[in-house]
Amino acid sequence: MATIAGTQLTAVEARDLAHSAELRKELGIRDLLLAQILVVVVPEFFGTAVKAGPAHVSLWLLAFLLFFIPQAFVVGHLNRLMPLEGGLYEWARIGFGDWVGFLVAWNLWLTCTVQVSQIALITTTYITYAAGPKAEWIASNTKTLIAVSLVVIAGMMFVARWGLRLGKWVTNAGSVFTVLIIAVLGALPFVLLWRGTLHEYHPARLVMPSLTLFSLSVFAKMTFGALSGFDTIAIFAGEARSPARSIARATLVATPIIALLYIAGTSSILAFVSPENVDIIGPIPQALSLGFGSFGDAAAMVAPVAILLLLTNYLCTYVLLFSANARLPMVAGWDSLLPKWFTKLHAQYKTPINSILFMGGVAIAASMAVLLGVGNQEAFAMLQIWTWTFYGLAYLVMFAIPLVSRKELGLRPGFWLRSASASGFLVTLLFVVLCVFPIISVSSVTAYTLKTVCVVVGANVFALVLYFVSRRKVPDKV
Repeated sequence: MATIAGTQLTAVEARDLAHSAELRKELGIRDLLLAQILVVVVPEFFGTAVKAGPAHVSLWLLAFLLFFIPQAFVVGHLNRLMPLEGGLYEWARIGFGDWVGFLVAWNLWLTCTVQVSQIALITTTYITYAAGPKAEWIASNTKTLIAVSLVVIAGMMFVARWGLRLGKWVTNAGSVFTVLIIAVLGALPFVLLWRGTLHEYHPARLVMPSLTLFSLSVFAKMTFGALSGFDTIAIFAGEARSPARSIARATLVATPIIALLYIAGTSSILAFVSPENVDIIGPIPQALSLGFGSFGDAAAMVAPVAILLLLTNYLCTYVLLFSANARLPMVAGWDSLLPKWFTKLHAQYKTPINSILFMGGVAIAASMAVLLGVGNQEAFAMLQIWTWTFYGLAYLVMFAIPLVSRKELGLRPGFWLRSASASGFLVTLLFVVLCVFPIISVSSVTAYTLKTVCVVVGANVFALVLYFVSRRKVPDKV
């Protein structure tokens, strides 16, 4: 049998490597580093962390220790052993079999699809903050929202068709702008303190959180929601140069940068916004608007520019997620878990053109469905929690691979990395269990809970039925 980093591969895995050889190797370590920062730093989860109030620093530090660092080590370990296009999907399929791999791919695909479907809500929210009260109608005008969805998704399809030769520059720009804007946000309270318009500011104060179900739910959401994502870049392993080494190095460098951005950004938002009044869709533009407002009309013009630049975080992240989502059906097609139609590559750009078209159609349909709850914080929170719960289920499998995969596969690491896997698994499980507990005021907690459970369980039951029905129609793999 062929091997990767000492791990035995079947003929199917070796065939996947051969398919990956057809793809262009566009991603170097700089591109991977910037992509890691872009995909992990999620602006709305600053708002979730603000809900913890002064205890956010303690919770962030606990989250880094129990989840973020373990995630980085586990992703590095699995990618070193299996640097395969498809990332976590392939790790799960090799570790636990085809049906588990299919479920993981399904949940990853749903995660990206639901995220992309929210693009109109997020784009119009940021434009409203940038333009001021006179533009508030934009975020509630259905025709405008539909137009924004269509234009943005068409742009994602265009970039995905061209491939990572273009896409990496979109990702790099979004990452640089994200770091720049959060750095401005982090510096703003110090400037106002120096000017005397802010009376006090304690960005690194350690306050113990209260032991309540609410604070535990906030911790679980800000830990998993804000700090997961390192696995996404591994989906492009077949399009990276020296993926076993370069993805691990990029993750190592990105980890402290991301930690600093989250702590500094959350502290700054709390300088301007109370936990009760934070906008969970746009916490950073909300804080920038309030902070720059004290400088007068001339300086306040900086805030709209900063807000629009931060919008590039979402747009560029969704371009990356869209491209990653198009790779999953392609790789599943290589493994005969989906029709070969999904594996067709563009003759010039070597991108999965049919999968991109399919993803574009689904994204447009999903975005139209999302607009039924437009302008509603509860609707956005529910979509957000569905998204991250799908992702959480995939992460439970990822952390389980080093713990309980078959010994003969050679995927089990030493004691310390298994301990890290166990920590990551438990934190992720806590998030999945508490996903039914809302952190904002909702019309009915019971309805919120039932909707979440039904959507998550129903989606996975449907995937299992789809898998076993398709298995009857597909001949055994060679």
